[in-house]
Amino acid sequence: MKLNTIKILSIVVFLITLISCKENKNIEEKESSEAELTKSISEEKIDSVNQLAANQYLAMSESLEESRYPKTFYPKKNKFESSNSGWWTSGFYPGTLLYLYEETGEDSLKIEAERILEDLKREESNTSTHDLGFMMFCSFGNANRIDPKPEYQEILMNSAKSLATRYNDTVKAIKSWDSASWNKAGEDDLVVIIDNMMNLELLFWATEYSGDSSYYDIAVNHANTTMQNHFRDDYSSYHEVIYDENTGTVKKQITNQGYADESSWARGQAWGLYGYVVMYRATKDEKYLEMAKNIANFILNHTNLPEDKVPFWDFDTDKIPNDLRDSSAASVMASALLELYEFTDQTQYFKAAEQMLKTLCSPEYLANQDELGGFLLKHGVGNMPNKTEVDVPLTYGDYYFVEALKRYKEI
Repeated sequence: MKLNTIKILSIVVFLITLISCKENKNIEEKESSEAELTKSISEEKIDSVNQLAANQYLAMSESLEESRYPKTFYPKKNKFESSNSGWWTSGFYPGTLLYLYEETGEDSLKIEAERILEDLKREESNTSTHDLGFMMFCSFGNANRIDPKPEYQEILMNSAKSLATRYNDTVKAIKSWDSASWNKAGEDDLVVIIDNMMNLELLFWATEYSGDSSYYDIAVNHANTTMQNHFRDDYSSYHEVIYDENTGTVKKQITNQGYADESSWARGQAWGLYGYVVMYRATKDEKYLEMAKNIANFILNHTNLPEDKVPFWDFDTDKIPNDLRDSSAASVMASALLELYEFTDQTQYFKAAEQMLKTLCSPEYLANQDELGGFLLKHGVGNMPNKTEVDVPLTYGDYYFVEALKRYKEI
């Protein structure tokens, strides 16, 4: 009997020791991982970039005409270009102001954001665009997150309702472009671009706020359809897929902004990556996390990704390594990779995002004070095939750059 008791005690001691060793190993691995992550951009550097950004955007606000939104700046022509509230990039300006207000505490940034939001709210009933997520969630979504108001919530709900009108239940996707004249589609065709993954976050918010699951279902259906038809076996994506809206059949897989139909347009890869990270955050469905990881691995393991991690505007152009980079694609990728790291604890995603941000914070990419008409990042590429916004700052590049720095600092 005593022998059995001794045996039992020995087994208990062994198990306690084993568990203790395992816990110590986990602590050591965690500390080792955290030690690796201390090789980072300093908080002082981030604060100085945010202050530069705040100064730039406040200076920009003084030159904006009534009801105008910054799009880009052409350095060679010294020409500032703006849009009205209906252009797809209109939400990035107030969104950037609000991020910078959070980071610097400068009230003038919030005041300017509120001024432009008063104009932008008219777009809540715009059913002619799929970009209401960009326009309304990057703006009013951030405003409501920082300072929740019934007015903001009503505008966001109306925006989600407007976006939902573009959903086609046969195709099970949200229609992107209307005009058949410039998207290579016919009248019975339904065009979906990879960019549309970025507008689903608004729909998830609408379900969370209202309890109406129809918005959630639309987002999930759209993401599933896109996963099935936009991606190749290597997890690169087509820019544009054209469906028969009456049958849901895929008719064409092409590009509008990339180098070629079968090439990998860099910002398109970034939109897809970011979109599926959001899908996992909203649904916790593992298939979306795997999709995001696969897209990330395609980007990070591509032989044409430069060492500084700022991609060429397309991964497959015939001018690499002498072609233009796209800082806006790097900004979107960095922000998405940081969130992906938080979901996976895989340090390669953090390290890649960190390198992207280090490069973007360098003089090669970051504007000096009173440069670029108030924008932040040089060397963005909007639409190379159509020769618009080439090698210029882009309002969405700035937005995701500031967002990525915020996420990096919080990690």
